[in-house]
Amino acid sequence: MKILVTGGAGFIGSALVRYIIKSTNDSVVNVDKLTYAGNLQSLKEIDKSERYAFVHADICDAQALEEIFNIHQPDAVMHLAAESHVDRSITGPAAFIETNIVGTYILLEAARKYWQSLEADKKQVFRFHHISTDEVYGDLPHPDEWSDKTNLPLFTESTAYAPSSPYSASKASSDHLVRAWQRTYNFPAIVTNCSNNYGPYHFPEKLIPLVILNALQGKPLPIYGKGDQIRDWLYVEDHARALYAVITQGDIGETYNIGGYNEKMNIEVVNTICDILNEIKPKDTPYNHQITYVADRPGHDRRYAIDASKITEKLGWKPEETFESGIRKTITWYLDNQEWVKNVMSGAYQDWINENYEQR
Repeated sequence: MKILVTGGAGFIGSALVRYIIKSTNDSVVNVDKLTYAGNLQSLKEIDKSERYAFVHADICDAQALEEIFNIHQPDAVMHLAAESHVDRSITGPAAFIETNIVGTYILLEAARKYWQSLEADKKQVFRFHHISTDEVYGDLPHPDEWSDKTNLPLFTESTAYAPSSPYSASKASSDHLVRAWQRTYNFPAIVTNCSNNYGPYHFPEKLIPLVILNALQGKPLPIYGKGDQIRDWLYVEDHARALYAVITQGDIGETYNIGGYNEKMNIEVVNTICDILNEIKPKDTPYNHQITYVADRPGHDRRYAIDASKITEKLGWKPEETFESGIRKTITWYLDNQEWVKNVMSGAYQDWINENYEQR
């Protein structure tokens, strides 16, 4: 199978591409605009593979997408290209509307045109897999406001959408577009919604990589509000396995929630990182002395938690990493890959992109 992956140089996308090339016999066409969060260095271990091809393109460029489909003739599309940082969506929502909504529409139309042109046998096997987030559901009751602490509600595939931020609203919009194309045009689409990912190659603007690197550099570890926001943490390589299970085994028109069964308060996450760093890279003062509480962000959801029983029962997937094993692997990776971090943080990598790729 040849899979076209959009956003394959991003955090989750690169984990997916690495998994497909290293663990299957399928091939990948990676289409990525290479914004600040896209990093081809995340793919160095597989980029010489004969089953891998990279195309520098924007999903908002209809002509480029048409050419890509015509040249590469994929059997499936896995759509991960997106603006994804909530804080950035609050200060600059326009990019999220353009990429996540308009870009998804343009990609859907390019894929639909290509699908309609296929011969019957190839048309029958073609799949379009849209990768989304649990943030489209809004937030869940927090334990401190729910009487039965042993029976807290979870997001299911039938949970109503109630997005809280420009980011989650844009992803909700893209989900609706994909489902509308599936119903109106009988387009062979599948949707997945995942919980918070973490792991290697994560751009250091999200909580876990930011805390690891700030801790190592002696900088403050910023915590929104009281740090009591709860997230369900999913190791990115577990997510990659789940996505591949969906594209190869999932049913058209279905939605699958993907979670790690690891609900943690943000302050717990930060303290766990500090404890592990105190153990494996000790310094004069404990790392948790660097914790600083800052004003909460607008519209901050208090709790996310996924019920992933459907994908487990239907497709046989379940996470392999606990939070404790996954976070230790993640911290160790950042300690062992300081050159990657330096290139990303210094802007040297973006300079290399500007020199080697025409910006679209």
